[in-house]
Amino acid sequence: MRSQLFQQAQENNQPGMHLQNHKMLRVGLNGEFYARQGAMVAYQGQVDFSYEGAGSVGKFFKKAFTGEGLPLMKVSGQGDVFLARDAWDVHLIDLEDEQLTVNGQNVLAFEGGLSWDIRRVEGAGMTAGGLFNTVFGGRGRVAVACHGAPVLINVDQPTFVDTDSAVAWSSSLHTGVRRTMKAGALIGRGSGEAVQLSFEGQGFVLVQASEGPPAPVAAG
Repeated sequence: MRSQLFQQAQENNQPGMHLQNHKMLRVGLNGEFYARQGAMVAYQGQVDFSYEGAGSVGKFFKKAFTGEGLPLMKVSGQGDVFLARDAWDVHLIDLEDEQLTVNGQNVLAFEGGLSWDIRRVEGAGMTAGGLFNTVFGGRGRVAVACHGAPVLINVDQPTFVDTDSAVAWSSSLHTGVRRTMKAGALIGRGSGEAVQLSFEGQGFVLVQASEGPPAPVAAG
């Protein structure tokens, strides 16, 4: 049997976390890592999937209070695991004794050696949903999923990003919330009050080309 597909789609054989293609992550597993619940699309070998709690009482209450969008599973054993999220673009980021903040909605997977915690964006009250993000630290690899091709913006002046479009940013940046009442019908989601994340300092912010998939419509 012949097909170009067999060459283009053949799985890679690299150990650890690597891109199979720009929509799918492959993990050559010999140990453990963490992934978003429901992200597994295929696996081979002796692999175990288990629910991962918040990791501490403090993190548990943060998740319960904020609705942080990072339901985790621990993946352990030996084999090959393939992960994806609704055909979003997948990108890998290597941390080298540094910190990275990621919108919980965009986390696909990360290596077990990284530390992680849930933190609130400065200036965001408890009623401002979606402004709680996950901070990773240490040495290891994080896979993020972007809804559409992203742009990496160098922050060397005040920068403002729609709250649902910000994927990840340097944890060294000073973040806050900006509300533009007058422009609410023109920018963002047009809800009457446009809210953006503000960034100041030196670093970067990764912005996806979408505010994410549309929210499901409730049945009438």
